[in-house]
Amino acid sequence: MNQQTTQVTAEQASAETQRFMTKVYGWMSFALVVTGFVAMYTASSPALLNMIFGSTYTLIGVILLEFIMVGALAGWVSRMSASTATLIFILYSALNGLTLSGIFIVYTTESIASTFFISAGTFAAMTIYGYTTKSDLSGWGNLLFMGLIGLIISSVVNIFLNSSMLSWITSCFGVVIFVGLTAYDTQKIKNMNIIGNEGTDEDKKEAIMGALTLYLDFINLFLYLLRLFGKRK
Repeated sequence: MNQQTTQVTAEQASAETQRFMTKVYGWMSFALVVTGFVAMYTASSPALLNMIFGSTYTLIGVILLEFIMVGALAGWVSRMSASTATLIFILYSALNGLTLSGIFIVYTTESIASTFFISAGTFAAMTIYGYTTKSDLSGWGNLLFMGLIGLIISSVVNIFLNSSMLSWITSCFGVVIFVGLTAYDTQKIKNMNIIGNEGTDEDKKEAIMGALTLYLDFINLFLYLLRLFGKRK
């Protein structure tokens, strides 16, 4: 009798985790749609492009606001309501669309589209691996974090060096880092789901934070692949 009860509980936990991950992917996909729509709309409007990229102060202001929003979600999400966290996440994805509209100035629409599908396929493969693997990927965390720090430092250094070779190496390194992070973060998000709190405010905020993490993984993977394979105008 106890064995049967344990089996039912395990099945219920698995089903709840699947529903949680469905919410995570749903919010992530919605944010990507918002970002894509805002980016394409902005790219088609000379006035908006000039407003964002015509002034260095405006562009820096938008980027700083994005960092503040991500920082607010990461640091204070426990103090927010689920609706506030959701609103910040959606606003962040819209602001990110404003800054990402610049890729339409630099790269051809065809190469952006093809790179997006390559990114989607790569992301899907790695997130499926992270979700289904029985291996513990927690050991990847420190290695990937150190790699991410190195990636940031090399990117900052290359702002001053403007080396095409360093840019290519950094892009390759970035792809590897975010491919690994996609699998690692997927497993981490899956494991952080608290069984039994489905439908609560905490459950909704966990789904938003998971969606934000995977959204950032996808966007960065896409941008690094675009730097490697994108065809410039």
